Amino acid sequence: MQRTSVEFCGPAGTRRVPAPRRAFTLVELLIVVVLLGIAGAMVIPAMGQTGILRVQAAVRTVVSDITFAQSDAVAFQERRALVFNIDEDEYRVVSVPGTDIDPGVDTMFHPSKPGGLYVVRFDGEEFGDSRITQVDFAGEEVLIFDPLGGPIDEPTDNTPGVGGTITLIGSGAVFEIDVEPFTGRVTVERADGGG
Repeated sequence: MQRTSVEFCGPAGTRRVPAPRRAFTLVELLIVVVLLGIAGAMVIPAMGQTGILRVQAAVRTVVSDITFAQSDAVAFQERRALVFNIDEDEYRVVSVPGTDIDPGVDTMFHPSKPGGLYVVRFDGEEFGDSRITQVDFAGEEVLIFDPLGGPIDEPTDNTPGVGGTITLIGSGAVFEIDVEPFTGRVTVERADGGG
């Protein structure tokens, strides 16, 4: 703090009298310390939950891509599929122009993905430690939508599928993404009992 002084002129000459000091009181300092403690108590637990937020982002991405494939099938009146590869921790959104599903040839275009292909990988920072551990659509790792947006088991016919489940884990959480038969309605449930 800067000190100021007051000058008095008198018969004896000039004399300086120091001005009173300005400082924080003990009560003011205690209030600041308490407020900082409360703010820290709120921020630190939130910082520890970034892992689960990344897993939830992975779940949202899968649900979003399922919904995209379903609506794209309806919009273009063509079959679409999600082809999962658990060993590589990835999936592809592919078009199904005929009776065969060929992810190497028919992977759809996506402008923001590497190489322009609609491939989603869970090995990066974006999704933390998320992993696809199980995919089961009538015993296959492929989810196919017909031109009406309903799930089917085979690309060769329009027989309604039985639906299926995708299981993602990460940061101690387990999420199950269910796709219902006939409608293709997608629901998500946390299977480990967490909130």
